[in-house]
Amino acid sequence: MTTKYIFVTGGVVSSLGKGIVAASLGKLLTARGFSVVIQKFDPYINVDPGTMSPFQHGEVFVTDDGAETDLDLGHYERFTDTNLGRINNVTSGYIYQTVIKKERKGEYLGATVQTIPHITNEIKSRMKKAAVQFKPDFVIIEVGGTIGDIEGLPFIEAIRQFRSELGYGNSISIHVTLVPYLPTSGELKTKPSQHSVAVLRSYGIQPEILVCRTSKPIPKKEKEKLALFCSVPLEAVIECKDLKSIYEVPLALEAQEMAQVVLKRLQLLDKKPHLESWIKLVENIKNPKKTFKIAIAGKYTKLSDAYISVVESLKHAGYKHNAQIEIKWINSEDCVDYAKAKEALKDVEGLVVPGGFGIRGIEGKLNVIRYAREKNMPFLGLCLGMQCAVIEYARNVVGLKNANSTEFDEGTQYPVIDIMLEQKHIEGLGGTMRLGKYECRLKKGTKAHKAYGQDIIEERHRHRYEVNNEYKQQIEDAGLVFSGVSPDGSLCEIVEYPKNDWFVACQFHPEFKSRPEHAHPLFIGFMNAVNQKHKD
Repeated sequence: MTTKYIFVTGGVVSSLGKGIVAASLGKLLTARGFSVVIQKFDPYINVDPGTMSPFQHGEVFVTDDGAETDLDLGHYERFTDTNLGRINNVTSGYIYQTVIKKERKGEYLGATVQTIPHITNEIKSRMKKAAVQFKPDFVIIEVGGTIGDIEGLPFIEAIRQFRSELGYGNSISIHVTLVPYLPTSGELKTKPSQHSVAVLRSYGIQPEILVCRTSKPIPKKEKEKLALFCSVPLEAVIECKDLKSIYEVPLALEAQEMAQVVLKRLQLLDKKPHLESWIKLVENIKNPKKTFKIAIAGKYTKLSDAYISVVESLKHAGYKHNAQIEIKWINSEDCVDYAKAKEALKDVEGLVVPGGFGIRGIEGKLNVIRYAREKNMPFLGLCLGMQCAVIEYARNVVGLKNANSTEFDEGTQYPVIDIMLEQKHIEGLGGTMRLGKYECRLKKGTKAHKAYGQDIIEERHRHRYEVNNEYKQQIEDAGLVFSGVSPDGSLCEIVEYPKNDWFVACQFHPEFKSRPEHAHPLFIGFMNAVNQKHKD
């Protein structure tokens, strides 16, 4: 079949959950046997989010091919169980950079370079490239930001043009809006959605489907008003009420026959969806039999989106034990005193130290890791979390006083963590780290090997520093096992402390490959240890 395009825009306010709506629709279509590719088009001028603060933009999600992308790509992968790449995240900065490079090379033959047609053509080329590269049945394109934002206008204009080129029946527009509830009058208000659709229409796009975010059920009367004033069929006014778990959203949309409405508008026959395992997953989520309290110790804890893949991966592993996960956020800056670290961890059943950059909060991370190691608390370190585990062990067990990473102390006497050789002469920050998928060889008989059940694995990386091989033997002689290394043995990928039930840390980011129906092996191993402690 010819690839069909579905465009998802948002109005009224930002952070409505357009990404979850796009991912949920992707799930409903893949459950029907269709192939789906989802793209995120972001209006900001950054070339990618790789250099942006997590406080600004949340987590940077890394794909197999080494692209640093928007966190929504994590949702896309988790919901549709696919692996995406560089083509799936396009920013204004990337588009403008590409056009300017072409202009400098003379590719426009002396023409005046303008937003229309040059910028819009470049945007459309990225939409077409996804279809050419993956040959899917559907390309779902989410446009970041809110309708009416100046920076988003080139994307909206590109969509208007592209829809005309595709012809009738080959694309639809879905607009996600807010229907706010006013407690003083006890009413749901449709006017903001009406105005948002009016703005979208003024740009030449009439949405075929309206997805209405709401905290209260929307009565039929209000749905009829939205249908009338927004010129969409009543069946295409879809309620998207606040739910306990994001994984409930596909089933809520399926109950309102959203996928059927989409297929009907695109002149395609519906198929029976196979959602049995997803339904079972949601039942487990809604009816947990126990609760695991897990600490995440980092420096971006005021914004949970900074660690969203870590949180979701913990939940995925918890579901296997019919357990809900209660996260205790620990600001590592508050744990620079060991007594405070002990106090912070006294009521939790496991510890995760995630990735990050910079010296702020490092001493606190070392303290919580030391506590977990000494008390045999299940521990999982990710990227920087592994480097901190090595530093802590070197200081407190090996006896290398004040051992450190050259990232934090260039003149440290014992640089057990050092910048990677290929990173030493790199200039610039964006897209220059060790990024994407690399192989790792596992040591037989270790916890890591048992967790994966295979000798060679592939995981996604995002780092500049690594374990200094000059100290590897000394550290291993003192009892810490390097259970995973790069195929040539030059890079330490996984460390573990065999005396503990689960003290494992990895240089890569396993959270990027976890799925709700297929939890990641390292998170499963961690949660198995937590469950055992919970039983005890």
